[in-house]
Amino acid sequence: MKNKYLILLTFFAFVLSNCARKGRPEGGPKDETAPIMVTANPPYETIHFDDDNIRIYFDEYVVLKDLQKQLVISPPMKNPPLITPQGTPSKFINIKIIDTLRPNTTYTFNFGNAVQDNNENNKLESFKYVFSTGDYIDSLKIKGTVADAFGKDKVKEVSVLLYKIDSTYNDSVIFKQKPNYVTSTLDSTNFEFSNLREGKYLMLALKEPASDYIFNSKTDKIGFVKDTITLPKDTIVIDPIRFFKETQPYEFKRGKEVSKGKIQFGYQGYQEDMNVELLSEVPKDFKSFTQFETDKDTLNYWFTPIERDSLRFVVHNQNFKDTITVKLRKEKIDSLSVTSSVNGVLNLKDTLFIKTNNPIVSFDKSKFSLIDTDTVAVDFEMKKQAINKLAVLFEKKPKYGYFFKAVPKAITDVYEITNDSLDYKFTTRTVEDYGSIILDVQNKTKHPVIIELISRDKVLEKRYVNTTSKKIEFTLLEPQEYNVRAIIDVNNNGQWDTGNFLKQQQPEKLIYSEAVYKLRANWVQPEIFVIE
Repeated sequence: MKNKYLILLTFFAFVLSNCARKGRPEGGPKDETAPIMVTANPPYETIHFDDDNIRIYFDEYVVLKDLQKQLVISPPMKNPPLITPQGTPSKFINIKIIDTLRPNTTYTFNFGNAVQDNNENNKLESFKYVFSTGDYIDSLKIKGTVADAFGKDKVKEVSVLLYKIDSTYNDSVIFKQKPNYVTSTLDSTNFEFSNLREGKYLMLALKEPASDYIFNSKTDKIGFVKDTITLPKDTIVIDPIRFFKETQPYEFKRGKEVSKGKIQFGYQGYQEDMNVELLSEVPKDFKSFTQFETDKDTLNYWFTPIERDSLRFVVHNQNFKDTITVKLRKEKIDSLSVTSSVNGVLNLKDTLFIKTNNPIVSFDKSKFSLIDTDTVAVDFEMKKQAINKLAVLFEKKPKYGYFFKAVPKAITDVYEITNDSLDYKFTTRTVEDYGSIILDVQNKTKHPVIIELISRDKVLEKRYVNTTSKKIEFTLLEPQEYNVRAIIDVNNNGQWDTGNFLKQQQPEKLIYSEAVYKLRANWVQPEIFVIE
């Protein structure tokens, strides 16, 4: 009897264990099939649509992933629909429309890859639900690609917009109204419009932090097709729409004391020769220095500290003038910080720079010294390159070691603070440790070009080519990967210029070399760069 009870208990335990298991049985085939839409109510591609609720059924349980990012409704709705369920598996998707639909309009709900099965996350790619409030489903299509006008990397999740050009259209519509049609590049640089109506359209690309489909020049990047898109046509394929950040119109923000003896004047847009002039009366020994901060819309203004509650300035440029008062309340002065531009190795073509955080009022060359590894003094010169940078110039020998030192009080800043002892050690390499790139530039455009040598996303050298063909040699390069890009300098001003939608101005074109140059030591690498 005991054996019978034991057998029964074992059997029930086995049955319960198997009943409790979830998922597919061990050893069974993995589900690699995407969900399939079984039916929809109202049906797919319904015409004369006048309902406010849609339910779409699938052949298995599905979940919605990244719906806010994936779902694109075209034309956009002022009040987005309620889509359920989210976060829980279901065999259906319910769409509750709370907006007033436009008459005689084809609507497309493009879910992207948001619909996935519950077990294996197989995606139902580019799933769409389409209906029309009119007599027929619009069926015209446009395909194309987008690209960042300045960057080389492919950029995902760019919105592409179509605005119908009719009697009410004007250029300001992109700042105020949502487009007639919208699609998204999602996981690639390709886009496709479907279910379009015949007519004339403006096409834009927007890279925006908030997907509201309204252009904000302060935060968004924009690209546009200059020519009007006219439908129908047999096939419309748009070459890359190059999107860019517009230069903002100059706008002065404010002046603020950030530490004792230092004010920052903030502004927006291109500074256009912005000038700051002091109106307050100050002592005769008062000194001031100004410098624009790199990659930041800020003008730094250093001055010898004085006992005042405030200073008055006039800030002006060609189109702007304002008088401001800056309160002086800070008590702490920034201490002097000194750094070297060299970290261990000084390349033979580079210069040793000594940089400070505060403006340098004076320096005493006699308090600096440069010796080599043989403890032999090396002749050098020092020149002030900027308000806070000193250049140390000397004849560098290959494969040599150097020691650059300074005793205290060698540098005096605007606050009459001096340096502590400085001690920098560095070496040079042999000529054979470097390589060279000889670039045969073949310019097939009608404009001069700016050639930039790039490594690790940093521009190392620039050359100007205003002829049809020219050989450029980049020498003493470290063995690493390099890339070259050309800026087609249409307005011949020596720099890359962005675009502007209202002026119908496209950004100047950048062309990157197709190949990455993997330079070796002691090697001269010839390359051909065709620009067209």
